[in-house]
Amino acid sequence: MAIIVPIYNTVLLPDTNIYLTSDSYKNATGQEPAVGDRIIFAIEKKALSTDEFRPENFYPLSVSGTITEVSNSGFVVIKTESRINIEDIIVYSDKTLEVLSIIRKPMTNDLDPIDEKKRVEQLKSALVKATANYQWALGARNFISQLKGMEDIISAMAQWLNITDEEKYALLEENLRSNLLNKIEQYIYEYTEMTDVTNEASAAQENDNKKAYREMAIKKQIEYLQKELDDMHPENVTDIRKMEMKIQSSGMNETARREADKVLSRLKQEGSNSPEYGNLYNYLDFLTSISWKKERTKKIDFQAAEKILDEDHYGLKKVKERILQQIAVMDLNKRQSGSILLFVGAPGTGKTSIGRSIANALKRKYVRVALGGVRDEADIRGHRRTYIGAMPGRIMDGIQKAGTSNPVMVLDEIDKLSMSYNGDPASALLEVLDPEQNNTFTDHYMNVPYDLSDVLFICTANTLDSIPEPLLNRMEVIDFQGYTASEKYQIAQRHLIPKAIEKMGIPNEQLEFSEDAIRSIIADYTMEGGVRGLKKRIDSVCRAIAVKLARGHQEKIVIQASDLPTLLDMKPLHHEKLTVQKNPGIVTGLAWTASGGEILFIETLLTKGSGQLIVTGQLGDVMKESVRIALSLVKSKFPEADKILKTHDIHIHVPQGAVKKDGPSAGITLTTALASLITKKKVSPLIAMTGEVSLRGGVMPIGGLPEKLMAAARAGVKTVYIPKENEDDLKDIAPEVKEKLTIIPVEQVDEVLKAVGILKKTTRKPKQKQA
Repeated sequence: MAIIVPIYNTVLLPDTNIYLTSDSYKNATGQEPAVGDRIIFAIEKKALSTDEFRPENFYPLSVSGTITEVSNSGFVVIKTESRINIEDIIVYSDKTLEVLSIIRKPMTNDLDPIDEKKRVEQLKSALVKATANYQWALGARNFISQLKGMEDIISAMAQWLNITDEEKYALLEENLRSNLLNKIEQYIYEYTEMTDVTNEASAAQENDNKKAYREMAIKKQIEYLQKELDDMHPENVTDIRKMEMKIQSSGMNETARREADKVLSRLKQEGSNSPEYGNLYNYLDFLTSISWKKERTKKIDFQAAEKILDEDHYGLKKVKERILQQIAVMDLNKRQSGSILLFVGAPGTGKTSIGRSIANALKRKYVRVALGGVRDEADIRGHRRTYIGAMPGRIMDGIQKAGTSNPVMVLDEIDKLSMSYNGDPASALLEVLDPEQNNTFTDHYMNVPYDLSDVLFICTANTLDSIPEPLLNRMEVIDFQGYTASEKYQIAQRHLIPKAIEKMGIPNEQLEFSEDAIRSIIADYTMEGGVRGLKKRIDSVCRAIAVKLARGHQEKIVIQASDLPTLLDMKPLHHEKLTVQKNPGIVTGLAWTASGGEILFIETLLTKGSGQLIVTGQLGDVMKESVRIALSLVKSKFPEADKILKTHDIHIHVPQGAVKKDGPSAGITLTTALASLITKKKVSPLIAMTGEVSLRGGVMPIGGLPEKLMAAARAGVKTVYIPKENEDDLKDIAPEVKEKLTIIPVEQVDEVLKAVGILKKTTRKPKQKQA
């Protein structure tokens, strides 16, 4: 019984040798090969998986053969014998095949032997030509010379020429030997013609390449000779030539170089008097003036960085600790940038200047980008060059000024951005501050991507309220609390006074500030959380002294507190001060402002009327709601309130009516003031409080606690009630402030009312033992 061998991607003709590996034979048949075994080849229409073994997937025409050799090297040689037609194939469940009906189909030989031999020799020559460009052409020629008949040529042709499976099978289908020979000639000559066309195209391409290489070499020579001439006669170098040299030495990336070359070509076509000439030249000048070079990561001297921060800024312990963490991470990761920091605090607290100190600590260039009042998206992204007077945006302008690709860039006053019909600059900053996007930041003016990933961005703001949430999410907020009086004194002594004396040109030995004078300037002539106003006052004093010295004064001048009104030519500023009188309905509260903390007074008064509520002092909507909540709480806790309010109006006033006031943190103060008014029980002015209240009488957390406590300590308050949930914030309070205050956290309004003597403290009676 014949063995069925499925085979794919080959031409089977009678009287040819088929070579298979022993392993592939065993995989196809499931049997060991043996000399003399009868073989029937089943030709697959395509490479089939075993799941696709179906009768319709095999060609009906094939050949039979006999195994003539099984070599020790693992090869099986099968000699094909006759062409057959397979009419019935059965595929069994174990994926084996059985042929039920075979019809032999011998090919008719209608060729003259001499003519066939002559044509075979012609085909061998054509086959040699067809394979002339192969890497192994010499070996192929030797092999072809040994071919004997048409069957050998077909095997070689199927192996070397790009013949499709359908064309291979068509050779097997031919019944006449003359037609088979004609088809072989057709395939070889078609392939040879196609090869000739390919060779011609390759030759043309090679010729073009040679021309391109020659042109490049000539240009290189011209550039070299032009450079020699430019060096010999620099006065004759044209603007365009200078620009070419700048582009070549700029180190810009491939995309930018293509754009620069394109614009340079346009520049050469424009006359120097053309309006477009100036625009194109300015664009190229900007493109070549920014740094495209990737800066090497430098080793950071951590101890030196820490020393620089301490020398430049007194206090700010928490802030400097977080900055040093950032520097340490950058040093360990060998990265140019880290988290994007947002410094938030009152004016004059050192937010911008500490950015310069960070740049000095990292030994990198510093650039400040002012964003206050920016309303146009083009200020960030730049203007498109189609507009007259187009300019790059502030980010790329800062990169140009820095002259490096990795500066420390301070985006100042980011909370002062605003939206207009020209776009939203805050949204444009999203790409700038997103580490996943800013490596391909594209300024509209440049129109080519620039890598901002090495820039260390630092943002500053006075408040967080006006910063959009998506932008805020990209930054890490660091709070700059206001300085205490002692910190301001040290800053004045160490930094402000020496700089002012040097700035005014006053000899150090001729001017001295007494301690009383410095503390008086801080307490009576400034009202801020920072030290900007303090600097201005010290500068004013130094200018007044400079006038005296210019008039011939020779003796050393020591500034006393009593000299300040004359030297500053101004009255001391008005700070809210504790009242001496204790009146019912007046309670001291605490407020946060952009310039620091302040105390405020909640004043209440009963007047004859019909129960109306009058609120004055420019209170905002939130604070007015706090008033209503406080009144409802007092009514629920003091039944007599309803009777009083039927015949009286309540007037609530917060002094300094010209200043707008808002926020929920005065809730506890309002409640205590109204309770004091109704019960006619006085509250000590040495007690202050802050906290939002709920209708259930809970005291909820508030913000700005450090600034409020500093204001309380400055005003002479002794006891402060704060929300229990703000207790964790006390670790950030300066020790000198804690020493001056008794700080009591509370959870309920009743705790405060009992502590100030408005509600009676309840005492639990001991249970009596029964006899």
